[in-house]
Amino acid sequence: MMEFFKGKRVFVTGHTGFKGSWLCHILKNAGAIVTGYSLEPNTQPSLFELADVERGMTSVIGDIRDEGALWSALSASKPEIVLHLAAQPIVRDSYKYPRYTYQTNVMGTVNILECVRKCDTVKSFLNVTTDKVYLNREREKGYSEDEQLDGFDPYSNSKSCSELVTHSYKNSFFADGSVAISTARAGNVIGGGDFANDRIIPDCIRAAMKHEPIIVRNPHSTRPYQHVLEPLFAYLMIAKRQYEDGKYAGWYNVGPDDCDCLTTGNLVELFIDSWGEGMTWINRHDGGPHEANFLKLDCQKLKDTFGWHPVWNLQTAIEKTVEWAKCYAYGGDIEGMMDKQIREYLGQ
Repeated sequence: MMEFFKGKRVFVTGHTGFKGSWLCHILKNAGAIVTGYSLEPNTQPSLFELADVERGMTSVIGDIRDEGALWSALSASKPEIVLHLAAQPIVRDSYKYPRYTYQTNVMGTVNILECVRKCDTVKSFLNVTTDKVYLNREREKGYSEDEQLDGFDPYSNSKSCSELVTHSYKNSFFADGSVAISTARAGNVIGGGDFANDRIIPDCIRAAMKHEPIIVRNPHSTRPYQHVLEPLFAYLMIAKRQYEDGKYAGWYNVGPDDCDCLTTGNLVELFIDSWGEGMTWINRHDGGPHEANFLKLDCQKLKDTFGWHPVWNLQTAIEKTVEWAKCYAYGGDIEGMMDKQIREYLGQ
């Protein structure tokens, strides 16, 4: 699959983030001509800087809310493929900054689609949203793509709105198939290089490096966890296939098999087993805002359409995350570790 991207001009929003950094690294390795548009990295440290992702690509620092600056960057790069990852991605931050969250996640989507509408080189556009776009009924059955979109909190709801914006633009401006338009609704991702606050695996790694117990605020919440490489290669597969044939454009869930939908407490136990060193965890609910208790995706459409299936189970995903984190903790070769794990994921 990756041979397809050699020489392709790809525009990535949110390229300085955790997923964006991995994605740009993969695309550069494949020989793509990559342009990124994003704010400065929002964590210190950041994977973008640790892995020197900027080297070998065009990196434009800008705000997705600024349509003029976004158009300037996109039109200059003349992309064939646009991958939209830029977002305010943290549920708890969306309660603190709801207006900013909606401006970024909704109007940011409007802005990038306006730019795509004006650009005559784009053939494939993918908007990356989240598993949290669905009206969550706290049920055990996974949500499929045809179910109601109505996220509860400002983050989840803004991504539901982003989906609806994308659907409207597809129907209103790209019904002729001139640009293949899709969205990908991904479950929770883990992997090396995520330094965000209020995410359980980064919290685990920070505690491990300080030799402190892990604080777990919602140990009974169930989520679909997957290694970051799983959705990224799914995004690239969708972008490629719809570039080649517009019939593949649509809405896709991207998540693990049911066996890898675990409680946060179980996830932490897997991390502790993999890290070793006698780690422990503490259940300490902090009375924070509402977060979904049970959430699972039905990914059968992606499997039936493309023959896709997850490569790494959650146990392996945890092991790869710990391997990366220990490489970082002991001053190892970050780029080399990323390359190694990408090769292993691809079976090379």
